[in-house]
Amino acid sequence: MAAWSGGECPDCGEYMPENLIHCQTCRALLNDDLDKDSVEIPEFIPLEEIESMIEIDIRGYFVDCPRCQRELRINRKYVGSTVQCKHCQGPFALDILSPSLSVNAFYTTCPYCENDLRASTKYAGAKVACKHCTGKIHILDEIDTSA
Repeated sequence: MAAWSGGECPDCGEYMPENLIHCQTCRALLNDDLDKDSVEIPEFIPLEEIESMIEIDIRGYFVDCPRCQRELRINRKYVGSTVQCKHCQGPFALDILSPSLSVNAFYTTCPYCENDLRASTKYAGAKVACKHCTGKIHILDEIDTSA
């Protein structure tokens, strides 16, 4: 079977480059050796909907007070600062990378349903689904050390 050598389409007269099966304008068969039944047209299979994923920042952390061991919810804007426990009034440096400070979890807000989310620190930087609405989110793992 000889391939289309290029030239004008026999039906519409438009110039078509070589090695085509159908005319790009009128879809006529360009090769005389082929007939309509010999060319298989693949079945159209729609792709699954691509779900959008929204990137969100960590809003704050749940840490244990180094003095009284009670859990505190502290906004990330205080990372690198000295903060005071609301239970024992003991001051301590909020350094979330310090091994002496117990960071239990972090918190953020779902951009879809606006519910508060508490997640283990192992999910920082992960792509997850909201437990309330199953919205797809990517939790950014950026630690704000500016005070």
